[in-house]
Order: sequence, then structure tokens, then C-alpha cells
Amino acid sequence: MRIILTGGGTGGHVYPALAMARYIKNIEPESDIMFVGTRKGMESSIVPLSGFPLETITVSGLPRKLSPQLFKTFADLTRGGWEARNVLRKFRPEVVMGTGGYVCGPVVLWASLLGIPTLIHEQNVVPGVTNKILSKFASKVCLSFGASKKYFKNSGKTEVTGNPRASEVMGCTRKEGIKYLGLNPNKATVLIVGGSRGAEVINQNALKMLPYLKKLSKAQFVYVTGQGYYDRVVESVKKTGGNGLNNIIIKPYLEEMPLALSAADLIISRAGATTLAEITVLGIPSILIPSPNVTNNHQYLNAQVLSEAGAAELINEKDLTPSLLRDKISGLIENKKVLYEMSLCTERLSYPDSSRTIFRLLKDIIR
Repeated sequence: MRIILTGGGTGGHVYPALAMARYIKNIEPESDIMFVGTRKGMESSIVPLSGFPLETITVSGLPRKLSPQLFKTFADLTRGGWEARNVLRKFRPEVVMGTGGYVCGPVVLWASLLGIPTLIHEQNVVPGVTNKILSKFASKVCLSFGASKKYFKNSGKTEVTGNPRASEVMGCTRKEGIKYLGLNPNKATVLIVGGSRGAEVINQNALKMLPYLKKLSKAQFVYVTGQGYYDRVVESVKKTGGNGLNNIIIKPYLEEMPLALSAADLIISRAGATTLAEITVLGIPSILIPSPNVTNNHQYLNAQVLSEAGAAELINEKDLTPSLLRDKISGLIENKKVLYEMSLCTERLSYPDSSRTIFRLLKDIIR
């Protein structure tokens, strides 16, 4: 297969594309894969480190209000379109797959105009602006959630495939995760994480909970602060007598997050699409605190799907308090039956064969 993968800006767009690239290489090692992104997005560092070639084009997002920035956006879009066309003509892909972000716009659009089959993947319940526009031109539209179908007029193009990132975390076992983190295999493991950059609100509440959590002898906690918050959290813990927190491990970031997830019996996190793909395929019950600072409030709608299915407890950020979070954690840890039922409900929402399904669709539209 000769394929261009494009998507960027955030990890939520980049990691699914990388998951597909690795899957394709595993199935067809002779495949030629090219990424197209921007110089400013996360893809500019993540993709080369993963061993795949990256071409960058000029593109910027639409401003939320009318401003002079709008003229720059359209100028960048025009320039980026010509750059995308040149990349496509030079690489000559059999198919183009877009995973979201503004960079997908000119690449997928020009591929369509040049007669190259295209597939786009939407990670969230509510599709982004770019994917909604591109759905009119794409050969196929892949969805992570069935609830997304109503946002696309041409339902004949859509197929619920799940998120390919899910397929990558399935290879890890609980035993491997416990060993990686140096945990006690006989205790329940609770993972508290706010993303690679951390989340201010989650950190504020977690810090106030720590003295209570150390009393939960049946559980052990892995608290991932985010790199920007780690020093502040550790300093605060020291001031409040942190030497007694024997059942709590504090980390700034985890390079092997799939291993940490495989060890978790409960996770407290945001509700980004990549995270939900990972926890559903592993069947991890969750307490989800959606970020309100995202477009279309999509994290809340993502979390709502899990909550309504009985797979997660949903707490709005404005309602979050240390005591509420503490009570939710202890209530679930103390009730193994409820935790088990939540795990079953979580697994029912998963798509473990996501990468294989999308690979099949790519082959179909090439034919």
C-alpha cells in the first residue's frame, strides 16, 4: 500500500494515524507511508520520533471571532493547498487517510480533486469542522462512536470502526503493567491522570485528597501530574508531610501509558477520544471529568456515551470537589461487584479490531 496519512495539532489526531501506520507496516512491511502535517503541531516531533517521514505544509485554524487573523487563515489555506497538491503529485499515493485537524483540509480536498481515494476518521462524538466539510468529498467516513452518525448527512459513507489507537494497547497484560510501575499485584490500582500536560483542576483536587487516599489500604494509586505541574505537586506534598504516602506513586509523565492502563482497575481522567478508546478496549471503569475548554464541548459528549452505558461516573468540572471525588473513588474500590459490572459495560463499547476494520476499508476504496 502507498498511503499518505494526515492529521495533526493534538495527540488525539496524531496517535490514531500513527496506530494505523504501525498496523499497515506490520501487515504489509513493503508499504510506503508518508505523513503530512504542520511545523507547529505535535506531529512535527512525534511522527519523526516514531520513524515515519513527515512533509509539512502551511495551514492555520479559523479564528473564533471576526478579526484580521481571518485574512491570514485564508492566505495560509491557499498556500497550504498548493503545497499539499505538490506533495500528492510527488508521492503519488494510492489512498489518503485523514484523522482530523486543520492540516487535513487541503490534503484530503486536493486528493479528492486529483481522483485519489480518501478516508477520514472522526475520534469524537461531535465531529470537528474540518471533518464535517471533508465528509462531502471523502470516499469513506470512519466513526469512533455510533452517536456520531446523525452529524453526517450521507450515512452511506459512514461506518463505526472505533479508534485505531485501541488496537495498540491490547497487547499489554496486567502483570506487565504491575511490574513496569513496581506495584503490589494484590491491591486494586487507581490511575489518576490529566493528560501529558496535566490538568490544573484535577491536580488541585487530587492534592487535597492525598491524605485520605493513603488510608485506603486496599488500594494503590498512580498519580500522573503532567510535566508542567510535577514540581509544584511534589513541593506541596513535602510541605504536608508526604513521607507517609506509601501507597501513592507520583509521576510527571509515563512514557509507556498502555502498560500503566493495563495495570489499572479504575481510572480518573479527562474524556479525550484517545483515552476513551484505550480504556474501553481494556475494560477499565472510569471517573471522567471532561474538559470544558474544548470545541463543541466534545469531551462532555464523549463521556456521556460511557456514563449512559454504565461504564463511567461523569463529574462536571464545575461540580468537582475533593470530597466528591474521594467518595466516588472509595465507593467504587469498596464495591467490587459494581466495579466489575462497570468493566463489562466498558468492554461492550470497545472496538478491538478497529485497525483491521479501517485497513479493510482502505483496501476496498483503493479497489
